[in-house]
Amino acid sequence: MDWLDALQDLRTRRTPAVVVTLAVVRGHAPRNGGAKMVVSPDAVFGTVGGGNLEATAIERARGMLASGAAEPELLVLTLSDKATTEYGVQCCGGEVTMLLEPIRVVPAVAVFGLGHVGLELARILARHELDLFLIDSRAEMLAADRIGVPGRSGALGDAVARVRPIHAPVPEAALADLPPGTHVLVMTHDHVEDLAVVDQSLRTEGLGSIGLIGSSSKWTRFQKKLRELGQDDDSLGRVTTPIGIPEVSGKQPAVIAVSVAARILQLIDDAAPVEVPRATEDDA
Repeated sequence: MDWLDALQDLRTRRTPAVVVTLAVVRGHAPRNGGAKMVVSPDAVFGTVGGGNLEATAIERARGMLASGAAEPELLVLTLSDKATTEYGVQCCGGEVTMLLEPIRVVPAVAVFGLGHVGLELARILARHELDLFLIDSRAEMLAADRIGVPGRSGALGDAVARVRPIHAPVPEAALADLPPGTHVLVMTHDHVEDLAVVDQSLRTEGLGSIGLIGSSSKWTRFQKKLRELGQDDDSLGRVTTPIGIPEVSGKQPAVIAVSVAARILQLIDDAAPVEVPRATEDDA
């Protein structure tokens, strides 16, 4: 598998990676400028030349993965018998500069309910690099004549997100197929559905935030019902309601959508990276 296919496969499997590019070569080096490899937590695809050069790049890349680094780094190595690293000497006689670019897992957001607010919210979030799940028990809410063809036409025609409309007669059943870390937003047309999705969200391991649209009186009723269903105070504390940021107020669907989208993007930006174990020498 070449580096580009590997990168696409890792993205599909929601595995973080670092792309290592031999950006500048001065003098002699094992590979020419432009050579690439992809480093994941437990595999390497492609090569930038092997030996000390490559082993050092892999170690740095896995350090970036472990720390959740988001910014690219430059790594300069001199390939001479006077430059010794943990991995030994490589005396080709040149100097290389490598660019290490982290490719983080694409965030995921699931919107339960594509009513007026849900559709406005989808239009905003679809313009961001996300996995965006749009879930509704009503097939007509997800019809092409309403939401268009994501990335091609209609209301979501300018989408850059990977938009996945899901018609789910039992909406909470869709939770089982969401990727880890998904931010869940609950805004269906039916309070019974809202309650079921919130309850099942609290029982689903690995989700990110859980947000519920509605008033304080709605949440008071929901807390009573959720406790009757076996949820405790710690679980209820995971639910944010009302959702959105207080600086943006208003009851129009588009205004609510702006407020909610702003909060979700804050959560995505603030999310702590998932730490992955450093590889052993055998893994490299």
